[in-house]
Amino acid sequence: MASSEKVHHPIFARLFERVAGRAEGRGAAEHRRRALTGLTGRVIEVGAGNGLNFAHYPSAVMEVVAVEPESYLRDRALEAAAAIPIRIAVVDGLADDLPLGDASFDAGVASLVLCSVPDQARALAELYRVIRPGGELRFYEHVVAERPVAARLQRAADATFWPRVAGGCHMARDTGAAMEEAGFAVESSERFQFRFSALDPPKAHILGIARRPIGR
Repeated sequence: MASSEKVHHPIFARLFERVAGRAEGRGAAEHRRRALTGLTGRVIEVGAGNGLNFAHYPSAVMEVVAVEPESYLRDRALEAAAAIPIRIAVVDGLADDLPLGDASFDAGVASLVLCSVPDQARALAELYRVIRPGGELRFYEHVVAERPVAARLQRAADATFWPRVAGGCHMARDTGAAMEEAGFAVESSERFQFRFSALDPPKAHILGIARRPIGR
């Protein structure tokens, strides 16, 4: 079965395109720019969506392989890539089964996607595999709340309705800890609150750099 058949959210994909576009103008674009500043070499981006990161890649990046399994969003990403001066290849694929070679990238990018992959540990293991030793993982993700009451509410939403209405998104994942469990060394991680509208659920975000250690 093709990846695009496994991940098919036609209604959510169109809603995402509209909502994410609104969020970009209210702060998300600046978060993306900061997450990608200083990247060089060959980069893999998982869950590229409709290509909102593409305009923020520095000119020192030689190539981006952007993996997106949802067909509608992948088509929009192809359109976005055509307008970018750096080389961007948009491919069908799943974050937990990347069709790419071991240690074949200088860096990886995970941007608001590790909340919605079915198996976060597997997706991080795949990123670890394809990033070369010494290479970076740039991340911009939302994570579980630090306050116990808020975290319990997030877990309750994750166990009931939220993933069904939000394209598989989970609000209560501790993605920073999961990156370390996957073997990455987190070098910097800024935690902040970000809501682009009153309808957006309150969520903590992390933005920073992790690295695959040399020799591992």
